[in-house]
Amino acid sequence: MKTIKNIIQNKSKSIYSVTPNTSVFDALEVMMNKNISALLVMDGHELKGIFTERDYARKIILQGKASKETSIQDVMTSKLETVKLNTSIEHCMQIMTERYIRHLPIMEDGIVVGIISIGDLVKFVIEDQKQTIEQLQSYISS
Repeated sequence: MKTIKNIIQNKSKSIYSVTPNTSVFDALEVMMNKNISALLVMDGHELKGIFTERDYARKIILQGKASKETSIQDVMTSKLETVKLNTSIEHCMQIMTERYIRHLPIMEDGIVVGIISIGDLVKFVIEDQKQTIEQLQSYISS
């Protein structure tokens, strides 16, 4: 069974985050500079929430709020689904599909150890299937 650990072994170890008091504007700048679509919201080592492009579109733009005057804690998603390193790829895909979410923080012993996106999962599944096909073709040719 393939797990999240298989994905993050080959992924950047960087975890980008902001504090709950960070302005939405400043968070967006971080997202732009790092070319990411989600930021974890941390208070020290404690995970408080996640802020995504979707949060920005739905909770700032469509509600006419100003991003420089609004703090992340006012618009972040605080009811988070998290996974562990030993969570299966299939289970993560199920969570993301059922909850309509694109990012999952990875926790071990109460500490954030990473974050995965739906893109990370899809890329992994495609590569895994490609390897399986190559192995089957090699077996058939032998």
